Amino acid sequence: MQMIQQTADLSAYLAADEAIDHHHPVVRETAARLASGAADSYEYARAAFEFVRDVIPHSQDSGDPRVTWRASDVLVQGTGICYAKAHALAALLRAEDIPTALCYQKFEVVHGLVAVRFNGAWHRQDPRGNKPGVDAQFSLDGERLAFAPDPASNEMDYPVLYAAPHPAVLDALKAAPDRAYLWQHLPTAL
Repeated sequence: MQMIQQTADLSAYLAADEAIDHHHPVVRETAARLASGAADSYEYARAAFEFVRDVIPHSQDSGDPRVTWRASDVLVQGTGICYAKAHALAALLRAEDIPTALCYQKFEVVHGLVAVRFNGAWHRQDPRGNKPGVDAQFSLDGERLAFAPDPASNEMDYPVLYAAPHPAVLDALKAAPDRAYLWQHLPTAL
């Protein structure tokens, strides 16, 4: 799939916003802790990915009713659905000057993930969290995502690499008082 940057300006993929609040102290502290054990930016990116994938449970998998959307809240509360976990990973990566985009797939509902830029190319990563039947891995040598769309079932990869969360995603997260409500109001398309 040919990925399309929403903007040609790579600095947009390093920027902070209300959801990817990488200047927040908890994001900075987490990034510093992860970076202290990494020899280079590749190792750091893998460590940040594995931290978000493995340490922050997907709230649907864990049964957590809380809805998080801001990266710092995901890290403080230790929960989030795919979109929120993507925001947290984007913030951790941007905190260490690794350009990171938000990207999406369409299944019955829209699924969120990230793309990191290394060696002049974008590489999609899915930090949603593994479980039986889901084995997402950090990879710069071919995608190891949680899910593969089936075009025959009207599923797809959206090609756009967003610098900020898609408004439909952010609106759904912000409007949800709990995960049960959110589950009934997830975006079905972008």
